[in-house]
Parts: sequence; C-alpha cells; structure tokens
Amino acid sequence: MTVLAPRSRRSFAKTNGNQLIVVGLLIILTIIGAVVSDRFLTVANFMNILEQSTTLAIVSLGQTLAVLTGGIDLSVGSIISLTGVLLSGITNGDPGMVAIAILVVLGVGIAVGLLNAAAIVWLRVHPLIVTLGMGAALQGITLLYTNGPAGKMPLGFDWLAFGRVWGVPAGALIAIALSLIVAAYLRYAPFGRYIYAIGDDAAGAKLMGLPRVKVMFFVYGFSGFMAALTAIFLVSRFGVGQPYTGQNFTLTSITPVVVGGTLLSGGRGGVIGTLLGVYLVSLMNNVLNFMDISSHYQLIVQGVIVILAVSVYVENKRKL
Repeated sequence: MTVLAPRSRRSFAKTNGNQLIVVGLLIILTIIGAVVSDRFLTVANFMNILEQSTTLAIVSLGQTLAVLTGGIDLSVGSIISLTGVLLSGITNGDPGMVAIAILVVLGVGIAVGLLNAAAIVWLRVHPLIVTLGMGAALQGITLLYTNGPAGKMPLGFDWLAFGRVWGVPAGALIAIALSLIVAAYLRYAPFGRYIYAIGDDAAGAKLMGLPRVKVMFFVYGFSGFMAALTAIFLVSRFGVGQPYTGQNFTLTSITPVVVGGTLLSGGRGGVIGTLLGVYLVSLMNNVLNFMDISSHYQLIVQGVIVILAVSVYVENKRKL
C-alpha cells in the first residue's frame, strides 16, 4: 500500500476541501432558514432534523462503501421495502418475536448484498445492472408477500425512532457512531484501505494481489445490512412495514454520497463527507418545508443537486 500513499494524501486533502464546501452550504442554509421562520433556530427543530436524518444516514453509509469501490447499489430501496414488511409481518405484534424478526431481516439484507457481489464478481456484470435488476426482482417479491401494510409491531418498539438519549434522538446518535466507526475502519484498517485502492485502480490493485473478491463481498454485504437496518428504523417510526417504504431511498441514498465528495468513479471520498451530505439534504428539506414548498419539488431539487455535484467533481478530476 505504500505505492498508493502519496496519492492517498492528496485525495485526503481534496476530500477535506469538499467537506468544507458542504459545511459552508450548511451555514448558508441555516441563515436562510433563520430568515424564513422564527421557529427554525430552535432546539426542537434541530432535534427534529437529526431525528428525520437517521434513516438516510444509515442507508447512505452502506451506499458510500459501494461507490468507493467504483460501483453502486441500486437495490437498497427494494431491500428496505422487503425487509420492512418481513419485520412487521413476522413479528405481528408479538414482543417475543421481535429479536427473531430483526435477525431474519438483517440476514436477508446481507444475503441480498452477497448475491449482488457474486453476480458482479463471478458473472462480471456491471454493479449498476446487477443491483438495478435485483431491486426490480425484490420489489416484485415484496408485492407478492403483501400489497399493503403487513403485520404490526408491539408497543415500545417506536423508541428507536423517537427515543432520546441526553435529549438527543437515539437514532441520530447510532448513525453518528456507525459513521465514525466505519470512517476509522476505512482509514486505519488494511481492509478499509483496500476498498480505496480497488476503487482507485482495480487493475493495479489486482497486480498488487489485493483481495478484490473479498472486498466486493464485504462491501455489498455491508450495504445490504445497512439497508435492512434502515428498514428497522422506518418500521419503528411508522409502526408497520409497507411495500413501497424504500422506493425513494435509491436516489436519496446516492445524493449525500455524491454531495459529500465521494466520486462515482470510486477511490476518493468517505463516510464523514456522506454524513455531512445527509445533514445538508435534511436541512434543505427542513428549510423548504418552512417555505411551504411541496415534497415533490424537494425531490426535483435533490436531483438537480446530484447532477451539479457530479458535474463539479468530474470537472475537478479532469483537471487533476
């Protein structure tokens, strides 16, 4: 890995620059929000933003690792939908079934991720095609299982979504802790550095003998796991799994990754930038809500942000 060290330092500096841009945008949005509404700069509102950002932060964390390898995971939305209805359907109001149901849905998420990796590695199909097809198949399986809300969750399960620890949403603390752990792993663990190396130069990584197959299985298995974990938090929020719950997460999980500075070509970026991107998107939606702008327009804005962010980073890479 010493051959990659000089480039890694340049990439790290560039990533920090991207994060500073996101921080600047967060400050600008905060100023706009303060002007728009006198209720914006309140502790209750900021806690609400943190609470609502939890699910996006968790699913985007898994998406980040997939993108770092030069791939993408377009099946996360369907994994969320399937595991959500399975969780509430298996539990069906029985507190004794909660732990079993959680283990099942996390296992399903990992299994789907491993299937994605197997197709990518052994069939040599592009990740976009593999995960897009997997997403379509999973959505069909979800609708075969149920056309509407499935089962129900017992009382108290909503603590994950609405519980507080020292006044801060529990889910937000979990998302931040997961991000910090993965960030440390990517930077200091050899296997974490392999992810960057493979995304930066797959052919060079192969010549160096890096375990690309193991990395791909780990990355997509992790992405599936995080999608299933996202479903658990969503079921905690809504009290029931619904077959279309994850539909919008395919796009929204990519937005913070790209905005946070992770290149779609792989090899550069990180989860801290993604977390900042999550807060940027959540803060933007919050400001738009105070401006009484429809959620449909919020999706349009997110799409435009992705296009602009990709354009900027592609241009920067071309110049480099």
